[in-house]
Amino acid sequence: AGDASPAGAELSALIGATVPTGFEQTAAEEVQEKLGSASTVSRDRGKIYFAVPARSLPQVHRLRSVDNLFVVVQEFKDYQFNENKEHALKDLEDLVKKLPWTNPLKVWELNNSLKKKKTKRKKHNLQSPVSKEKLNDGGEEGGADQKDTSGQEDCAQNIVGVDPTDSQDTEKLQGVASQNSGEEEDNEQLGVKDEVQVNSRSGSNSGDGQTGEGEAKVLKFRVTCNRAGDKHSFTSNEAARDFGGAVQEHFQWKADMTNFDVEVLLNIHNNEMVVGIALTEESLHRRNITHFGPTTLRSTLAYGMLRLCDPQPTDIIVDPMCGTGAIPIEGAAEWPGCYHIAGDNNPQAVKRAANNICSLLRKNENKDSSTAPGVPLDIIQWDICNLPLRTGSVDIVVTDMPFGKRIGSKKKNWDLYPACLMEMGRVCTPGTGRAVLLTQDKKCFAKALSRVGHIWRRAQTVWVNVGGLHAAVYLLRRTWERAEERRSFW
Repeated sequence: AGDASPAGAELSALIGATVPTGFEQTAAEEVQEKLGSASTVSRDRGKIYFAVPARSLPQVHRLRSVDNLFVVVQEFKDYQFNENKEHALKDLEDLVKKLPWTNPLKVWELNNSLKKKKTKRKKHNLQSPVSKEKLNDGGEEGGADQKDTSGQEDCAQNIVGVDPTDSQDTEKLQGVASQNSGEEEDNEQLGVKDEVQVNSRSGSNSGDGQTGEGEAKVLKFRVTCNRAGDKHSFTSNEAARDFGGAVQEHFQWKADMTNFDVEVLLNIHNNEMVVGIALTEESLHRRNITHFGPTTLRSTLAYGMLRLCDPQPTDIIVDPMCGTGAIPIEGAAEWPGCYHIAGDNNPQAVKRAANNICSLLRKNENKDSSTAPGVPLDIIQWDICNLPLRTGSVDIVVTDMPFGKRIGSKKKNWDLYPACLMEMGRVCTPGTGRAVLLTQDKKCFAKALSRVGHIWRRAQTVWVNVGGLHAAVYLLRRTWERAEERRSFW
């Protein structure tokens, strides 16, 4: 590891990315297109892996379909866990010393220096640097966000303060975050969430960890374990605790649950195990939205949905139930050659979406360009069943249908869904029009679709996990059948 090459010269990295479940293939296509790298899709749904030169890290962070990124330290395709709990945990401890940490830590350092540059640039753009300095410390949106676990199949998150070494001075809680997931036949569970907190003694302040410019700095770390499968003799808490203890001993780092520099990931799925180091503090899916509503859609899922309908330049893309505007905002940012129209019947939603569009415009102005372009996006308050749009004038409809959980009701959906599909069919171009619709109310949607089969054909279904709810994204193609004109409306 003692090579004298400049940082990131030809250092390569195996990157792992968590993506919305069901959109692994979409993410793999985006990686191939933008980075020229082939991806492997994990058997553990919702993750992909790809190798890139470390100098491509900035482009990796610009991917639109990934939630969280990590650099892989090592992956084990078929790890044999000992059936005896003590032995299995001892094996995990012993593994720490054998892992090839050097290059992944270099990648992590390079990633940090990129974040610092970005932060400096942002501070430069702010009017009062002093008051906002705190905000920008954590890269994009301020401090580290606890990882969003909603994309995981079956996770309960336990938080445990842990520190195996015993020394004189006692610190606040430090620790280990872990997610345990017993596999069930059906992934529709929401898991129990229990928090365990264990006060413990802090260890080794002496070690000098990674050194910055000449001065010794003890790095703080935590271990997060995601475990899925029912063949393990240990819980994710125990794995994270013992693995974390060995990491601490090996590097002389200091355990800290909330204010950590390094997050070590231990992903266990049946016999597959991946050890990684996190490269994102806050999930990238929060990128465009500043005003959140009760059911704000993740930007990464919005991107996947838009990509599914293959927008072409000059397409007119409508989101008739836009909520806070996640889909059209993502669309306008990524497909500026299309015209995006967003609408909702709720004035509050329209206001939030308008605020989010203003934030996007401000962000564009800050990008050091003297002439910041506008965004090809308009927002309107309307009635989804009576759209003020000419028949056959729209190329694509993309929307998140009401699930009937937090907004609306399942009973209302039985009337709403067929009426929506008819109206979407009316405004869409016969033969070439397409719709991508997300819903959790699959039974109701199937029934509605059967009633409008003359207008819409189902071309593809992607099963996704939205905040623990088992949902589906349907790609529909518009038939050549002419829709009934609504003369009275005009």
